Amino acid sequence: MLGELSPWHLLILAAVVLVLFGAKKLPDSARALGRSMRIFKAETSGLRDSEKADDGQAQAAQGQSGQTQAAPQQLPAPAKDDGTVVDGVPLSEAQRSNQPR
Repeated sequence: MLGELSPWHLLILAAVVLVLFGAKKLPDSARALGRSMRIFKAETSGLRDSEKADDGQAQAAQGQSGQTQAAPQQLPAPAKDDGTVVDGVPLSEAQRSNQPR
């Protein structure tokens, strides 16, 4: 009997909650709890969907990597720096040519 909750226990517990929080706050609390549960459900389903999408992209990338290999892109040569400093920031020749005069 000690560990079981009877209907009388639940009724007494509900009465105590009603007295402590009042009739006005209970609907607001239930509404906030429901809203929080909906947000949590949306976020967890979003995580599951993104995991499935990531798995699909990884499998597609593995399938494509064996078919073709793209040539590596060449980066442009860095601009020549002659030591010009404006407001404490060094400027390259390309940046100086774009400066308004």
